[in-house]
Amino acid sequence: MTDMVGWGLGTIAGFGVALAVIFVVLRDITQKQHTILRNYPGIGHLRYFFERLGEYFRQYLFAGDRDEMPFNRATRGWVYRLAKNEGGVIGFGSTCDLRQPGSILFVNAPFPVLEEDRLPTPALAIGEGFCRYPLLGRSVVNVSGMSFGAISAPAVRALSRGAKEAGCWMDTGEGGLSPYHLEGGCDVIMQIGTAKYGVRTLDGSFDRERVRELGHQVGAFEIKLSQGAKPGKGGVLPAAKVTEEIARIRGIPVHQDSISPNRHPDIPDMDALLDQVMLIRDMTGRPCGIKTAIGGWAFINDLCSAVLRRGADSAPDFLVIDGAEGGSGAAPQVLADHMALPIAEALPRVVDALLEAGLKDRIRVVASGKLVTSAKAAWALCVGADFVNTARGFMFALGCIQAMRCHTNTCPTGVATHNARLQRGLVVEEKYLRVAHYAQNMAKEIDMIAHSCGVRHARELHREHVRIVQDANRSLALSTLYPYPDRTRRAGGVTGDS
Repeated sequence: MTDMVGWGLGTIAGFGVALAVIFVVLRDITQKQHTILRNYPGIGHLRYFFERLGEYFRQYLFAGDRDEMPFNRATRGWVYRLAKNEGGVIGFGSTCDLRQPGSILFVNAPFPVLEEDRLPTPALAIGEGFCRYPLLGRSVVNVSGMSFGAISAPAVRALSRGAKEAGCWMDTGEGGLSPYHLEGGCDVIMQIGTAKYGVRTLDGSFDRERVRELGHQVGAFEIKLSQGAKPGKGGVLPAAKVTEEIARIRGIPVHQDSISPNRHPDIPDMDALLDQVMLIRDMTGRPCGIKTAIGGWAFINDLCSAVLRRGADSAPDFLVIDGAEGGSGAAPQVLADHMALPIAEALPRVVDALLEAGLKDRIRVVASGKLVTSAKAAWALCVGADFVNTARGFMFALGCIQAMRCHTNTCPTGVATHNARLQRGLVVEEKYLRVAHYAQNMAKEIDMIAHSCGVRHARELHREHVRIVQDANRSLALSTLYPYPDRTRRAGGVTGDS
């Protein structure tokens, strides 16, 4: 009897499978969208299956340690080790090909700095002398803008607590200030994006009273013009991520796609931008800066000319310069691939313009854009940056595995999802320590580079301390590639682009 029942169930199951196959074949033959499925019904689905899995096979089975983009396995592994406080020591030699154009080579001193002669890297004040409550930048490495909404509540909580532990500031991103940003007690920079999330009225206009309130909760404000991944286009938060809590914090409708304008509608030109900087600083007493990607000389030259014409009190207190390779969230590929300058070219242009204008001491420079390693951060300091921001470095510290699903709400590590089951894997009590270790160990390695170059701390690094590989057999000093400018060339102002 049991055999007959088993045989009957098997027959039914087999019949069901046959019907399913026939259905799929008929559907594939009759559909008109996919050529492969129409010509190879049923079996053609294997092509799409392997296409979806291809990037994961390459990541774990086929790609070399230095082959992947946007971050290769060697870089991710280095960040993981620092975050776990396991050190950055390797054996048997580097796998980094130092013949590749663009490689960074630091100039070691024949007589490096002894332990007893080393000095702590000094903190730098932002907005000192121009606002009532300057922000003291104690850490060279800080948490770049990642919005609550784009990343999860546990991720924001871990970043906030880790930043406090390491003495970093934390940028809110354009998604507004959440309670999770404040939970850890770190310095918070409130970013104001083009949609005015968190500081908008019901009709989307700028809410001055809300800005005044936030002045009692945050350390500084940042007007975001654009970021590296999508200059010229606003941010996108899919409807699946717009929960009731996120909608309340941002001031937007729940369960609808949230799309920011591609620029601030109320800031049409440079004078309006500087007026907004001064307004926010006057209302709150806090420093106010600008974040932008750079396309050429025009923006920074126009900014410097306007400040020289209007006076130093009209200047932004800091500039966050994002390279085209920056951006941790979703972005159109055409913009991510081809719009704006990479940080290696953008940062020297900005620093040089500020030096020529005599504004470098007035405006602090923050570099951003794939600067996740101590070598890249030290390079930025050599160029002239005062601080370094990183988003994806801290995402790796949280456990990100570069699954490339940031925009799908299915992040397997709980960093960029609002799925409670997936968020469960991100344990704040464990991950905040990794955030702190990453920042602290980055600072230690940057100082180690500085001491090897013969200077007492990281802020004494200059362009002559680093060389850039041009081809397999030749490198040039950064001070030769980008010589320090002669301020007299700035007389009367410089305009135009190159």
